[in-house]
Amino acid sequence: MARHIYRCPLRWSDMDAFGHVNNVVFLRYLEEARIDFMFRLRPGDGSPSFSGGSVVARHEIDYVRPLVHRHEPVIVESWVTRLGAASLTISYEVKDAEGASQVYVRASTVVVPYDLEAGRPRRISAEERTHLQQYLEGADEGALVA
Repeated sequence: MARHIYRCPLRWSDMDAFGHVNNVVFLRYLEEARIDFMFRLRPGDGSPSFSGGSVVARHEIDYVRPLVHRHEPVIVESWVTRLGAASLTISYEVKDAEGASQVYVRASTVVVPYDLEAGRPRRISAEERTHLQQYLEGADEGALVA
């Protein structure tokens, strides 16, 4: 299975009064990684895939250990754990480096493709499914680096 790798910088303002990254900030890290992941999956040549929008239906986060500010970015690994007809689940690990065992957060997000013009959810297209299947858990190993 391929994993998308996003290098996320930590900002001084990410810290809370307890000296570690605030729990809400991790949602921003996941959002940055997810947007990078979706736009990198979007094929070129004017394809409409993933350009119509999407909405988050659910987030689930397990905070494993506190993360304190440092100059090195954290790595957010993303992959697909469920691919349905009209939604997908993206899973994440926020860690020190690619392949590192030090994990700060494990999370998942249910994403629903959305037709902005029609104002309603839509089904995942065949083209989108083909691209997402590269990152589906259980596929061949590899990584797309951001």
